[in-house]
Amino acid sequence: MAKRRVTVEDDVEDRSEGSSSGAKRARFDRHDPEVINYQPEPVDEPQPTRSRARRRAVDDEDVMNIIGEDEADVVDFRDQHADDETAEARFEEEHEEEIRESIRQRNKLQGGVAKFGIIEAVEMHQFMCHKYLTFKFGPQINFIIGHNGSGKSAVLSAITVALGGKATSTGRGNGLKAFIREGQSASEVSIQLKNQGEEAYKHDIYGDSIIITRTFTNQGSSSYKIKSRDGKLISTKREELSAICDHMNIQVDNPMNVLTQDAARQFLSASHPSDKYKFFLRGTQLSQLSEEYETCLENISQTTKVLMRKREAIPDLQAQFKEASARFQEASKAREQRHKADELKKELAWAHVGTKEDELRDRMKEREKLERRLPKIQQSLTSAEAKFQAATLDVERLEQEHETLGNVEHLRGRKRELQELIRTNKNKIMDLKNEERTMSDSILAVKRQIESLESRIHAEQAKSAAHSQTQVDELNARFEQTKDELRSAEEQLRELERESETKRSEAQAVRTQAEDAERELRTAQKDVSDANEQITRCKEQQNNSLAPYGRNMNAVLEQIGRMRWHGQKPVGPFGTFVKVKDPKTWAPLLRSVLGGFMTSFAVTDARDMPVLKKLFRESGNPGINIFVSEVDLFDYREGELDQRYFTVLRAIEVSDEYVLRILINQANIERTLLARTRKEADEQLKEIRGGGVGVAADMYRVRRYPDGGGQSSPIQVVRSGDPRNLLFTNEDADSQLRRWQEHAQQADAKCREINKRTLESRQQFTELQKAAEACKAQAGRLHRSIMTLKRTRDQIQTEINDSVLVETSGLDEALQEMVRERESIRAQFEAVEQQKLKYDEAQKPLVEEMNTIKEQENEFEGRRQAAAARIEQAVERRLEAQNEQGHYARKLAEEQKKVDDAKAVEDAVQKEFELWTAKAEEYCARVENPRKAEEVQRNLDSVQKALKDREKRHGATVEEMTLEVNKAQLALDTAQKDLKIMVALNKALKASLRIRLQKWHDFRRHIAFRCKVVFQYHLSNRGYFGKVLFNHQDGTLQLKVQTDDLNNTQQGSRDKDPRSLSGGEKSFATICLLLAMWESIGSPIRCLDEFDVFMDAVNRRISMKMMIDTANSSDGKQYVLITPQNMQNIHVGTTVRVHRMSDPERGQGTLAYGSSVA
Repeated sequence: MAKRRVTVEDDVEDRSEGSSSGAKRARFDRHDPEVINYQPEPVDEPQPTRSRARRRAVDDEDVMNIIGEDEADVVDFRDQHADDETAEARFEEEHEEEIRESIRQRNKLQGGVAKFGIIEAVEMHQFMCHKYLTFKFGPQINFIIGHNGSGKSAVLSAITVALGGKATSTGRGNGLKAFIREGQSASEVSIQLKNQGEEAYKHDIYGDSIIITRTFTNQGSSSYKIKSRDGKLISTKREELSAICDHMNIQVDNPMNVLTQDAARQFLSASHPSDKYKFFLRGTQLSQLSEEYETCLENISQTTKVLMRKREAIPDLQAQFKEASARFQEASKAREQRHKADELKKELAWAHVGTKEDELRDRMKEREKLERRLPKIQQSLTSAEAKFQAATLDVERLEQEHETLGNVEHLRGRKRELQELIRTNKNKIMDLKNEERTMSDSILAVKRQIESLESRIHAEQAKSAAHSQTQVDELNARFEQTKDELRSAEEQLRELERESETKRSEAQAVRTQAEDAERELRTAQKDVSDANEQITRCKEQQNNSLAPYGRNMNAVLEQIGRMRWHGQKPVGPFGTFVKVKDPKTWAPLLRSVLGGFMTSFAVTDARDMPVLKKLFRESGNPGINIFVSEVDLFDYREGELDQRYFTVLRAIEVSDEYVLRILINQANIERTLLARTRKEADEQLKEIRGGGVGVAADMYRVRRYPDGGGQSSPIQVVRSGDPRNLLFTNEDADSQLRRWQEHAQQADAKCREINKRTLESRQQFTELQKAAEACKAQAGRLHRSIMTLKRTRDQIQTEINDSVLVETSGLDEALQEMVRERESIRAQFEAVEQQKLKYDEAQKPLVEEMNTIKEQENEFEGRRQAAAARIEQAVERRLEAQNEQGHYARKLAEEQKKVDDAKAVEDAVQKEFELWTAKAEEYCARVENPRKAEEVQRNLDSVQKALKDREKRHGATVEEMTLEVNKAQLALDTAQKDLKIMVALNKALKASLRIRLQKWHDFRRHIAFRCKVVFQYHLSNRGYFGKVLFNHQDGTLQLKVQTDDLNNTQQGSRDKDPRSLSGGEKSFATICLLLAMWESIGSPIRCLDEFDVFMDAVNRRISMKMMIDTANSSDGKQYVLITPQNMQNIHVGTTVRVHRMSDPERGQGTLAYGSSVA
């Protein structure tokens, strides 16, 4: 028989379901009820020899005998029964009737529908000539019909490609790119497999159907998507598809399962007997089994050659073992001296144990001495802690007292009000004094006039001359004119006084505005100065990022890095580690609350504090705070407020955990509440049990006490020139510089605007003051003019009186009028004096209240300074207590560390002692009262030196020679044992291969004979007779067919060559052969393309009926048959589904969808 090679997957004869395809390739039909029992011919099978229970190594002669037998026992891979025609005839005689009866019985039954492994639907996108095409297959028989060019064969190609078959097996292209529709970049085919019943594949995952989609592109890529019934993607691996096909026994590349158009045409029309035989072997997979068995035979032959080479190495191993044994015998004489060395080693081991025991006692004494010092240090630490707690409580009490002092803002406001009132009263009093001076001058003038009138009256009474009436009339006219001018002047004076008062009021208002503008100007000038100062600091910060924290801070930090410290290197400034999360909202408040801490430093040893203070003083930074604190990264979360309250700690980010703990201890940032307003802070503090402290963005500090009381006090706002304004900006120096420059520009512009207003107010005040002075001067002139007019009037009156000696009544009236005027002026003076007294009386309580406020301010300032001094002293006491506490804590920790170290050393020595003791006990029994280790070591060295001298003479130590002997013996035993095992295994493989070859021959005989019987049965449907001739030796398969016409023309001979048949008869006979071969395979799917291409109508009708009957009687099989002919003359039943493809049209780019007829 010709040798053929294929890849072997499995040679196990029986496997459970779910295994690979090798487990199912030998099954005829999973649902076939036929059972044929026959006994295979016996073969000589060698029995394995029973090994002895105890055997140190296989004897070399026995191994050579086994290998010799193995070489002679060669499996001849030839047809062992090719010449046994009697055995063939006996087999056919025994089983022919049984097979024929089973075929007849099966044709009477209706085959069942497969529960899994058949195709439910096929879908194609841009595949070959189809843009989109879908098919719903029936469970048993499916005919696809249509004219040439309608795309029928594309369905079989799609099935092959979707199930993972090779593109070459379809006969339609050398690669997947050939299946992509012209003008498209990708194609996709999907196939839906039935998956029901007890043998369904992973039914819990896939459900009743498995959908396999394969997508490939014109770039050569290809991918799979394996989905469940509901469309859920399960896998994309090719291995999963192979497992599904193996489980369902689908052999997509088997030509008997999917017979393409070209293969069908070649098989039907021009196949050679050898081609038919090869087709038979490939379809039943017998050729694959034979090639696998030959591969096994070649492997067995190679193993035999390897065993021959291993056998040749046995004598060399034996020689090495003998040589090593001889050297070992010669070196055994040194064992006595070795025994002495061993005894010395035992004594040395226990001598070392004794030394370690002495060391352990010394360590225990040292540890006990250190432990006796701990209680005293602990007592000192407890006392220092109590002092620190008391000092802390004292500081808190004083701080609370300081906060309860409140502030004097209300006094300052009242002071400003009083100053304004006092200044107003002073101005009014000055005005009244000016009026008093004017009235005094008027009284003096009136007094002089009265005296003049009285003197004239007395003079008149003494005159005795007479005057003319004409002079009297002239004097009277002048008198009346003077009186009119006097009335007009007095009216003008009153008008000027009113105007002067108005001007003075306006001047006072303008003066007040000017003073306010001057205050605003001073504030604006200060803002400009502060902004320029901040600009200078920002420029310094550009060159020195530490400028906000002090002078020459870079040099200070460099000096700190160079200096030696008792504790860790000082940490600071704190501001370099703190960042505000929302600077726009909280930075102004936190600058006031935490700004003083940001320039601070921290040291871990109190002895470093004076050195650091000195460094700060020398660098021009005497005000920097220094904290002494150990590095204690305690858990502060238990002391925090609830998460719903926003605290200072939650508003900042601190990059250094040590600095964070210091801020928590010193500033209580974890319990200080943050709020936007004082009211909001107070409401939240009321919710907190036990009260607390909060700060608000409107610059108020709010405190709530445990008893329910509370208070609030304003927080001093950081002035604009303060360096703390550069903190918490979260900006770089350039951004801050630009911001302050803009602020300086705005402040400068405001300053100019206020200065302009101030100058305008001053100019207006000057003008009003000048106008008031002008009015005052004009009033003075008018007053003097009035006085002159009055004197002129009086003189005229005197002259009139002089002109009439007997009439002095005019002078008397003038005198009386002057008296009345004097009294009026005196009354006005008294009224002004009363008004001045009134203002003086109003001024006294204001001055007294002002003095009281000043005294209260001074008193408050004294109390505040005293409280601050007490707080400072308390803080110093607390710092001293904290330093003392830290000192004793460090001292206790150091002493405890010494104790722990001593205990660790003691434990280590204890473990070493126990370990050395255990090792010594393992090594030998205890040696009582051993000598000193040094003495034992000297004796041992002398003995070992003598041993080394002997070893030099032999070239190796006794131990090395012992190891060499054992190693040679082990190598010899291992080689002999492995050789024996491999020989036995090789022999068992040969025996197994003989059994498999016998099974293979029996299987081929059964399949071939069944094919003969089924072929004859199908020919009888046409009234023909024939047989199938198998020549397994030559590898040929021939058909002998006898029709009625041939029987009449060939002298009754029934065994004629089919070449004398017509084309339709030949095709019919070949179809019968194909149906017979289909009986030998177990795949649930049979696909055949254009099987009736050479048949006439009669043969086609009979063939179609025969194929339909065969398919109906087949259990669990699905048939997909393609024909270009119509089905009009063919009777189809309920199990047959016909799919009719639409006819192609001229110029048609794509084919219409197929339609199906059940």
